[in-house]
Amino acid sequence: MLVIKDTLVSLDLIERFFVCDLDVCLGQCCIDGDAGAPLLEEERDAIDAHMPEILPTLNPAARRIIEEEGSSYTDPDGDLVTQIVEGRDCVYTCYAEGGKCLCALEKAYREGKLPQLKPSSCHLYPVRLKKIGNMTAVNLHRWKICKSAEIKGRKEGIRAYQFLKEPLIRKFGQEWYDELCLTAEEWLKAHK
Repeated sequence: MLVIKDTLVSLDLIERFFVCDLDVCLGQCCIDGDAGAPLLEEERDAIDAHMPEILPTLNPAARRIIEEEGSSYTDPDGDLVTQIVEGRDCVYTCYAEGGKCLCALEKAYREGKLPQLKPSSCHLYPVRLKKIGNMTAVNLHRWKICKSAEIKGRKEGIRAYQFLKEPLIRKFGQEWYDELCLTAEEWLKAHK
């Protein structure tokens, strides 16, 4: 682990190669799991504030769940999470040609229709954050469905922290990310 400001950064974030390969995995990380995506209260509030614009972009089952039960719920672990459809898809899941799973919130952002509303837990994935005292551990979650992302990242020479630049800056700020980059470069030079 490396210390960057008030975070403990896993060496995997620096050493591992990673570039999402949606053509292979089809966005399985948005489908697999037993609960919705973790949300911060302020993220839920921002999504809810834009719900009139979001609802028409969602599939009918997702719209019905949001209208009847709200956009989020507290899971058995006490975490605030997005609603899910039929025990599987996040309510913000949409599908592209070939069965590729996409995020309706991200899609609307990329099209300039909404501000960035994608939950930070999703935007940062495969990074997972965990509070340890007054520090935040920044870990890289690894599982079989992301194997293609590791292969693509190695092929393109892009490490996880580089691929995740935008969400890391969104979460921790430009100054934090710049320090991470300098630390990563030094670490990689020293440990070749």
